[in-house]
Amino acid sequence: MDNDEPLESKTTEETETQPAPQSSDEMLYCEAEVPTPVDKEKAGRENSETDLEIEDTEKLFTTGQKELYTEACKLMGVVPVSCFLRNMEESYMNLNHHGLGPHGTKAIAIALVSNTTVISLEVADNCIMEEGTLSLVEMLQENYYLQELNISDNALGLEGAKIISEFLQRNSSSLFNLQLSGNNFKDDSAELLCQALSANYRIKEIDLSHNQFSDKGGELLGHMLALNVGLLSLDLSWNHLCSQAAMALSNGLKANITLKTLDLSMNGFGNEGAAALAEVLRLNSCLASLDISSNDISTEGVSKISKGLEFNESLKVLKLFLNPISIDGATLLILSIKKNPKSKMENLDISNVMVSEQFVKTLDGVYAVHPQLDVVYKSIQGLSVKKTILQWTNPMKLIQSYADQKEITILDFFKSLSATGAMKMSAGEFWKAMTKQNQVPLNRSQLRELTKRLEDSTGMVDFSVLSVAKP
Repeated sequence: MDNDEPLESKTTEETETQPAPQSSDEMLYCEAEVPTPVDKEKAGRENSETDLEIEDTEKLFTTGQKELYTEACKLMGVVPVSCFLRNMEESYMNLNHHGLGPHGTKAIAIALVSNTTVISLEVADNCIMEEGTLSLVEMLQENYYLQELNISDNALGLEGAKIISEFLQRNSSSLFNLQLSGNNFKDDSAELLCQALSANYRIKEIDLSHNQFSDKGGELLGHMLALNVGLLSLDLSWNHLCSQAAMALSNGLKANITLKTLDLSMNGFGNEGAAALAEVLRLNSCLASLDISSNDISTEGVSKISKGLEFNESLKVLKLFLNPISIDGATLLILSIKKNPKSKMENLDISNVMVSEQFVKTLDGVYAVHPQLDVVYKSIQGLSVKKTILQWTNPMKLIQSYADQKEITILDFFKSLSATGAMKMSAGEFWKAMTKQNQVPLNRSQLRELTKRLEDSTGMVDFSVLSVAKP
């Protein structure tokens, strides 16, 4: 934590006005106050157009970025955060858990108004409160470089939702990724946020997980999905959404034509909710990833979902982890994929289900039809852990051994998987290519491990990292 200590008095200008900290622990927090005379210089919140301006506006252009932040801290009566000063020229800024408070957040916002390098900002768990939230959204009206903002775990509540809602309705910033997890948002907050998102077309990814939306909030969210034309990813995991919310969300998804990724895990949809989602899978041609883990969906609900999968042509990832599914339910799922020649399924997660050897034989038949598919299950009944471990060998070592024998590089081997010698492939294309080649036969576990090693942040398998890797 020493890296986050504020600057010593000898490293900042005019620091004789700052009090000596009482302990090194106190220096880690940006909320340390200076004497009362400095407090009189704080800008008033009433005028939002000038809220983030320093008294001498010319300093915005004549003062360096670090000096500007130091001056802002002086005006706000807080101690500068050294982590912010060190990374002002980096694209990613992580200030999570720094105890910024509203005043420290405002100083950060003042400095970022003219910053052109920071693209992603994280200020989760900083008790930024209403004033800090207002400062950040005002900054975003002027800064057109910041694209990702994480203000999760700040207990923003209804007042924070109002500020964010007003900001989203303007459609006036470059922000496309907004994380609002764990902010004590309830159904009244959902109403405000949904009203804004219904008309917002700039936000592409939003995280509303770990909040307190109930079925009423779910109805509002469903209506929003039917109107929204911008969202690509929505996270509603760890809320209080039950069957009624599932039905409303499903109705919204039937009309939605943009959403690709939806996380509904850790809610309470039950079999009724599963039946509603099954209808979505049958009709929706856009959704590519659906997570409904831990939703109290039994084999009865899975049988409904299976019928939807028989017609679906877009879904690639389906996560059903921690649902009470039997082997019969698991079998229904894989057979529904086999029946669908246009299925694009790449990953089916039923990793809490212990399957039988007969299930594995059936699955091999499904793999023959859909080689891109990877089904993750718990284990096979009767197969010892020791035997399972003995079947696993480092896949990269096997490929290296083959490359040495042929006197080629590992990169040459991977480039040969594509007719064009491409350096990147989607995970599904990679699996297809690896299962078709017979020089280095790998089992599913090895392929899964290999994909994890080569997969980048966008989900693409990237071979270029091997060009700089040591043998």
